Amino acid sequence: MEEIVKVVAEKTGMAPDMVRPIVQTVIDEIKKRLPEPIAGQVDGFLGNTATGDMIGDLLGGLLGGNKG
Repeated sequence: MEEIVKVVAEKTGMAPDMVRPIVQTVIDEIKKRLPEPIAGQVDGFLGNTATGDMIGDLLGGLLGGNKG
């Protein structure tokens, strides 16, 4: 999750301490909407296998910005 916090903070110009609860809320909401077998893997995926590039691509699309 910290990598996501870092990317969001960089893209928005917000402080990481302000971004962290927002990112956690989004992750929690995503997990609520996923089927249980997949939702149970989200934390492991975000903590262990998501790369900065992959997260940047996702957030760039979500935030309407360009990955840079």
